[in-house]
Amino acid sequence: MRLWLLRHGQAEAHAPSDAERALTPRGREEVAQVAVQLQGRPLTAILASPYVRAQQTAALVRDALGYAGPLLTVPWLTPDSDPRQVLAQLDRHDAGELLLVSHQPLVGALAGLLLHGHRQQPLPMQTASLAELDGELAAAGCMDLLALVHPRHDR
Repeated sequence: MRLWLLRHGQAEAHAPSDAERALTPRGREEVAQVAVQLQGRPLTAILASPYVRAQQTAALVRDALGYAGPLLTVPWLTPDSDPRQVLAQLDRHDAGELLLVSHQPLVGALAGLLLHGHRQQPLPMQTASLAELDGELAAAGCMDLLALVHPRHDR
C-alpha cells in the first residue's frame, strides 16, 4: 500500500471558527508546488478533512492532476483526530495509493505511528508538506518513509 499524507497549505490566521479557515494565496501556491510530486501516480482515492482549508487543498490537487477518481470527505481527518482511529478507518479502503489531506498535529502523529509504531516521534510537516509512505499494510510500525517534500518558501 502506498499512502500519501498531505498537510493543507497555509491558511488564514482568523475566521469565525478553525474549520472555516481558508487557504491564503501563498497556501494555494504551496499546494501547487507539491502537487507535481503526485503527477502520474495511480491514486485510488483522495480522502480529506471536512475543514475548508483541507477541502480547498484536495480540490487543488485533484484539478492539478486531472484526477477523476473519488474525493471523499471524512470526519476522522481533523486536527485533533486520533491516529489510531485513522488506522482503523484505513482498513476499510482498498489497498493501492491513497492521498490523505489533513492537518497538524494529526498528520505528523499519524506518520510517526505508521513509521515507528508509536506517536512519540511525529514527522515534521510544514504547511503543504507531502509524505510518501509504503508498506504491506497501513498499521503501526509497518510502513517506510520513501519521501518527505516541503514546499519552497523562498519568495
